[in-house]
Amino acid sequence: MLRHTFPAAALLASVLSAAAVAGTAGSATAVLASGQPFGDPSGRFATFSTAGDIPLTGAFFQSLGTNDRRCVTCHQPADAWTVVPPHLQQRFEASGGRDPVFRPNDGANCPSADVSTVRARRGAYSLLLSKGLIRVALTPPATAEFTVLAVDNPYGCGDTRELSVYRRVLPSTNLQLLSTVMWDGRETFKDAQGKFQPVVDDLEHQAVDATLGHAQATQAPTAAQVQEIVNFELQLFTAQVADKAAGPLDAGRATGGPASLANQEFFVGINDPLGGNPSGAPFTPRIFSLYDAWLGLPSADDDRNAARAAIARGQRLFNTLSFTITGVGGLNDATGQATITGGCGLCHDSPNVGDHSLPLPLNIGVADAARRTADLPLFTLMNKVTGAVLQTTDPGRALVTGKWSDIGKFKGPVLRGLAARAPYFHNGAAATLRDVVNFYDSRFALHLAEQDKSDLVAFLQSL
Repeated sequence: MLRHTFPAAALLASVLSAAAVAGTAGSATAVLASGQPFGDPSGRFATFSTAGDIPLTGAFFQSLGTNDRRCVTCHQPADAWTVVPPHLQQRFEASGGRDPVFRPNDGANCPSADVSTVRARRGAYSLLLSKGLIRVALTPPATAEFTVLAVDNPYGCGDTRELSVYRRVLPSTNLQLLSTVMWDGRETFKDAQGKFQPVVDDLEHQAVDATLGHAQATQAPTAAQVQEIVNFELQLFTAQVADKAAGPLDAGRATGGPASLANQEFFVGINDPLGGNPSGAPFTPRIFSLYDAWLGLPSADDDRNAARAAIARGQRLFNTLSFTITGVGGLNDATGQATITGGCGLCHDSPNVGDHSLPLPLNIGVADAARRTADLPLFTLMNKVTGAVLQTTDPGRALVTGKWSDIGKFKGPVLRGLAARAPYFHNGAAATLRDVVNFYDSRFALHLAEQDKSDLVAFLQSL
């Protein structure tokens, strides 16, 4: 086999034609070396594959629909297997807005948007270009506990029956560490006994839906194609490998990077704080231990050690911060406790991963009407029983379950590889990790000192 490796600058374009490479080169196969580093704002990240080098061929890289999209179109290796605005903007300029990622069905703010000229396309795809948001069209269940009274959509898209919401593309890596597929969990299912089925089954269902929806296929992919896509995804583990200031994140007995992540123990319910751990082991708020070896490093006159010490302090803060949690749908109401004293690990409990190990959609207020920006819609909902009225920029999980209590709920994503995939939250509301920290500082009255904020950012961008 002829082996090709690609530097970061060339890979973005190369993966788009990977299938063509395989089709025209006969026995030659384009591959990405496992561990190939890519630059991001704070350093470098990489993807480790449990299968060795990463072939840029197969169903994940093939057009299975009618609009020339492939899985890789929206899940780019150089973007930590999602898409990010700077590279989307490059793709727009290089193609005049005709790259397959720019398709009206969900790439545009509204499928009826004018895309006849470059200028028109720039406006039609403004949310994708500015925040990496795609449009998701969802209809509330017929049994919904609420009625949609009004829709204020700045793009004239959607009505009170089919709602257009706008969300970030989730990464197609670290999937073995997931408990919930999709922001609203609509691809997470239970078996006949009411138990959550293995995530591989959810991913297979999601691969079919993505092909029929995003790629506008006229028929579902074959079972073999679905299996090939899911097998490929489950081999990938992505994490930060180097920090501009701290250097390699596995130096000095630290265990950052994707290789150690691939060996991280995980099972559904691990370290669950609400009693859902099938092993019966008690919850521990000490979620991350990657940088324990860097605690207490002498940093005087040593910039690298100072940066490493900051990361370690941020990790310690993440593990030890204690604050009062109030008004979090899915937590306070679910436990019947108006106030809960806890920390970051209460919602990010998976060890050295940071997502919730059980499906636990939460409403932390990101979609609240008070946080609406002019580029997002506003939905007015009314409870059918109580007559209560609520406004939100995205009903979240409620569009799947129809439950009033699920309005504004979303899953917490895997935290590894964060630095490479800004902006953050389901709607891209936080442009930077500092914005994320500021959100939590304000939302939960943490009263963090500036040093604490800097340390938390240093830690988060090292994941």
